[in-house]
Amino acid sequence: MDRKSLKEYLQLFLSFLKIGAFTFGGGWAMISIIEREVVTDKKWIAKEEFLDLLAVAQSLPGILAVNIAVAVGNRIKGKTGSVVAAIGTIMPSFVIILLIAMYLTPETIKNNEILSRIFKGIRPAVVALIVAPVISSAKSAKINMRTAIIPVAVALLIYSGIGVISNPILYILLGGVLGVIYYSHKQQKTVADKKEEG
Repeated sequence: MDRKSLKEYLQLFLSFLKIGAFTFGGGWAMISIIEREVVTDKKWIAKEEFLDLLAVAQSLPGILAVNIAVAVGNRIKGKTGSVVAAIGTIMPSFVIILLIAMYLTPETIKNNEILSRIFKGIRPAVVALIVAPVISSAKSAKINMRTAIIPVAVALLIYSGIGVISNPILYILLGGVLGVIYYSHKQQKTVADKKEEG
């Protein structure tokens, strides 16, 4: 491996290490930070491509933060890049949890007034970190008042808690099937229109 490639891998690792170290609230809270890092600051991938990778990462089983890191890492530097990005994302949490397990007990955290205040202060920021990528993704996906009905209806059905209709897996599969049907039909229509013009 040459020095340039090593530098690129190190940059990728450090970017995801920073993301993993300063994100509270799980995968959704990470999305806006990952987007800023890889799309806005580093310009490794385009916004539209990031949204596609995010859709793939959400559809796969496992932790969203790791899935998106693997998808972005693979897009930037192939298989090795995906491993480097995943390790960078996981390492801060692993080290912090290891230290907590070694030195702190649940009772210590619960009874520590400073730690309790810190976590209470972080909660509103976590909500903002989760809401921000939702709004950003909605704008990029060109969701308007008419198409907003779909995500709102799905969110309400999942929230309802009524049997099978509250299962998110159903909507992932249904969305994939309807997407294939819709875009296949759209492509056939485009081909037919071109034939008519020709």
